[in-house]
Amino acid sequence: MAIILYDGTFAGFLTVVFECYAQKLEPTTICKEDAFQGSLFSERLLIDTDMIKSKRVWDGLQKKLHPRNRELPMLAFLSEDEGIEMRLFRFLKRVFGAQKRIDTDYADADVLALKKIERLVQKEAMRVLQFVRFQQTRDDVYFAPIEPQFDVLPYAIKHFRERFADQKWLIYDLKRDYGFFYNLENVSEITLSEKSFSTYDGKLSESLIQEEEASYQALWKNYFTHINIEERKNSKLQRQQMPRRYWKFLPEKH
Repeated sequence: MAIILYDGTFAGFLTVVFECYAQKLEPTTICKEDAFQGSLFSERLLIDTDMIKSKRVWDGLQKKLHPRNRELPMLAFLSEDEGIEMRLFRFLKRVFGAQKRIDTDYADADVLALKKIERLVQKEAMRVLQFVRFQQTRDDVYFAPIEPQFDVLPYAIKHFRERFADQKWLIYDLKRDYGFFYNLENVSEITLSEKSFSTYDGKLSESLIQEEEASYQALWKNYFTHINIEERKNSKLQRQQMPRRYWKFLPEKH
């Protein structure tokens, strides 16, 4: 029985699953290395990420899970729920050990809980796609700050690449301090050591903003003001559809 530490990535978690099977490990806790707060004398094992091993686990899951549940492990992992690693580990252990599919048994408490988490993460990813606002820089890179409730950027990034394939962009998660940069060919994960934007609302420094960008934002704000009919305003519904945590990133809300 041991505490297993990993780098916090989904690939790292899948590597943990692989090694637990290979080494017949029965972890009591699976924890991100930088979040571990146990005793110095706690028995613990650090498992390094191995992309080949993680892919073997992922490919195995694609065969064992129902098509509509093939993204379930990743989405549940991205929720960052406390203890999600152990919950997923127990679930995946059952998936691999069962003779028939268990992931469609919604009477099962673990399956039901994970499906609920999956829906919440999918909903947050959709909000990111709906409410993202880009700022054009002088270098013609479109910068978008986000701060989602869950760590949905790795899941949502494929949609951005499909929708904005003809322009360079950087989408940056302020809360988790990392982002993805697209250079018209490849998408790469980056962390900026020096910030040229507000860490509160992601607004770029004036010296970096493309000259017409401020005018575009003013026009958009003016358009929003004119179509927002006061008599039909429903603040409660608006907050439900557009959570307040997104407002600081929206020019029309300033």
